[in-house]
Formats: sequence, C-alpha cells, structure tokens
Amino acid sequence: MSTAATQLAAPVAQSERIDILDALRGIAILGILLMNIPSFGLPSAVGHDPTLWNEIGTINFKVLYFVDLVPEGTQRAIFSMLFGAGILIFTSRAEKKLPGIWPADYFLRRQLWLMVFGLFDIWVLLWFGDILFDYACLGILVFTFRRLPVKGLLIGAGICFLLMIGRETRDLYKDKAMIAKGEKIALIDTTKTKLTEQQKEDLGAMTDFKERSTREKKLKRVEKSIRKTTGSYADAYEYRGEIYMGFLVNYLYLSSWDVLLFMFLGMAFFKTGVLTGQAAAKTYWIMTILGLGIGLTLSYLRFRSFVTANFNWFELTKNQYFDLYTVSRVARSLGLLGLILLLYKSGWVKWLFALMRPVGQMAFTNYLTQSLLCGLFFYGVGFGMYGKLQRVEVYYFVLAVWLVQIIWSHLWLRYFNFGPFEWLWRSLTYWKKQPMRKPKNI
Repeated sequence: MSTAATQLAAPVAQSERIDILDALRGIAILGILLMNIPSFGLPSAVGHDPTLWNEIGTINFKVLYFVDLVPEGTQRAIFSMLFGAGILIFTSRAEKKLPGIWPADYFLRRQLWLMVFGLFDIWVLLWFGDILFDYACLGILVFTFRRLPVKGLLIGAGICFLLMIGRETRDLYKDKAMIAKGEKIALIDTTKTKLTEQQKEDLGAMTDFKERSTREKKLKRVEKSIRKTTGSYADAYEYRGEIYMGFLVNYLYLSSWDVLLFMFLGMAFFKTGVLTGQAAAKTYWIMTILGLGIGLTLSYLRFRSFVTANFNWFELTKNQYFDLYTVSRVARSLGLLGLILLLYKSGWVKWLFALMRPVGQMAFTNYLTQSLLCGLFFYGVGFGMYGKLQRVEVYYFVLAVWLVQIIWSHLWLRYFNFGPFEWLWRSLTYWKKQPMRKPKNI
C-alpha cells in the first residue's frame, strides 16, 4: 500500500494551479516585507517610536504613519487566509487520489517539514518574526476542521476574533491595574509606614514598566540592539534568539487566535469562491467599503492615541480603555482583500496579476530569501547596515528586494517547475525527488 500511495502522491500540477491565488500570494509575500523591514533594519525601539531619532515632522514619520495606518498586518492576514485555503486544496486533492489515512499522513509530513524550515529561518537566518513555525503548528489544528461547512468555519473565525479581543483587553486591563496599584503605593509615606513585601513587588513592577517606557531606557536598548546585531554571528544569534523566544511564548501560546482566525476565513472564502474571485462584485464592494471604512478610521484613532501619549507605552496604557488593533486589522485586511479582488474582476490591471503570479508561485522561496537578503545586508555577518539607515531608506531596500524577487521569479519559472525551496519541501513531503526542470518544449 505504501508503494502505491507513493506512486499516486504528487504536488499540484501546473495545469491545476489557481492563478488568482498565486497572484494574491505574490502580493502578500512582497507586502509582508513592508511590515518586517523595520525589525530587520532598525532597532525595535526605533521601529515603534519615531521620537527616539527625532522623526516627527519628517518624511520618516510620514512613512511610519502610512504603513501603520494602511498595510500594517494586512498582508500577513491575507497570507494566513491563503494558507488556510491551501490546506483545503492539498487535502482535497490527496483524498481524491489516496486511500485511508494517507492524505493525513502526507499532510502531517508536509507540516512537520514546514516546522523544520521555520526553525531554519529562526535559528540560522536569525529572523525572529518568522511565521512558518506558527503555520506549521497551527495548520495541524486547522486541518481537523477542514470538513466544516462555511457557516461552521465562519463561526470558528468569529470565536477566534472574540478570543483575540478578549486577550488584548485582559492584557491591557492587567497592566492598567498594575499601574494603578503601583501609583497608589507610591503615595504612601514610607517614613511612617513600612511597605510589605507584596507592596514592594507591586511598586517595583510599576516602576520597571514606567522606566522601560522612558526615552533614556529606550535609547539604551537601541544601543544594545545595534551592538549585538552588527557584531559577530554568535552575538546576533544570542540576541535575536532571545527576542524570538519571548515572541514564541506570547504569540504561539497566547495569541494563536490571530493566525487561526484568518485560516478559518481563508477556508470559508475558498469554499464560497470569494477568495478565487468567483463571488458577485457586490460582495467585494461591501468588503472594500465597510472594511476600509471601519479599519482605516480605527487605525487612525489608534495611531493618534500613540501620538497623544508621545509614543510612551506607560502613558498610553494608563489612558487607553480599549485596544483597537485586532478590530482595525481584521477590517482593513478584509477591505484590502475586497479591493484587490475587485481589481481582478474588473480586468483593469491584468498586468499586475500576471506580474505577481510567479512571485506567489515561489512564495516559500521568496519568504526565506527575504530573511537571507535582509540578514546579509543588515547584520554584522554581512554589510552591517543595521541601525545605520533612516526609516525611509530601509524602504528603498524593500523596493530593491521586490525588484530582485519579481525578476528572479519570472526567470526561474521559465525553466523550472518549482522554486528551489518549493521543490525541496515537496520532495521531502512526498519522500520522492520531484521533477525540477521543465521539458524543453514548454
């Protein structure tokens, strides 16, 4: 049976590919770099606080404003939706060809190898914002819901949405309570009243939070970040690895609802034809108008709250009553997806989708090579440009990477069936070397 299954199992053929999904994947994979580039090229504190390098009123501040207001988080959301749709495509094809548990066996093998690639991205290419490891783990969970009807998938997405908002709100009010408790203790006259050990701990927690939000502490973190990242590979490995471990606990275990939400939406949108451009134009107009209308408004309000707090997280937390991030991001992501698919249905920019298809077909390779190119340019093991460019200048590098990846994807796929990492991933998944080079008559 294993031999027969191996013979029947094979990656999706070129004739079976869905062009619009490849194009969407290409747009998303290039767009993701817009959000990732500050973490590749700028110290984290600078990436989120334009006051540290006196960017207020400059072109750098306008760039931060635009990215935070419009695309921030949307490309990752679209990519997650496409990954959810990809689970359905992979399993439905396998279930038509393979008997018994073989489809699940190949899917799990696919996910486990994706986990390995994610670890390579994190610990070799030193990208602490890697999403592959998260997709590998959470994709296995989503796989179990693949047979749900559209209504069930939308309910699942809604539950994840509420849990994400609940988590953000809980964290916000937990920090607000810590601040209020600490400030109350700070008013105690310690010459007359001795603080208990618990009160000392509560005061220390508040004081530490407040101090970490000061300009002086942020600048010290900036200095450390530049020193470690532009030092030896061992220095960068230790420093960026520590950052990832902090993200891993917070994101994978506490904020996994984020990825699950969009994977469920992607599966639902694929089953209804929304993701493949088959829905009525009215559907995309509603997504665009409501999504961007609500999302951009909330993003604007959220950004203004940062400006009002002078990008001081302590002051922002103290005076904020609701975190608008998830609501604004979900709305903007749906709105932007609707807009892209409206353009697709209109046929006005066919050239754009034709340009993006090869990029999306090689999305896995392009994602990993973004980590490689950014590492070589910014880290000390390469040109060491980390922390040496202004915000707007790191986006010049983004344009250069886009140009390279668009050209390289088109040229590569003239001669080969898959991108290099796509070929390796498929060969490992099916445990069979896949045909790499296209026949000469094609």
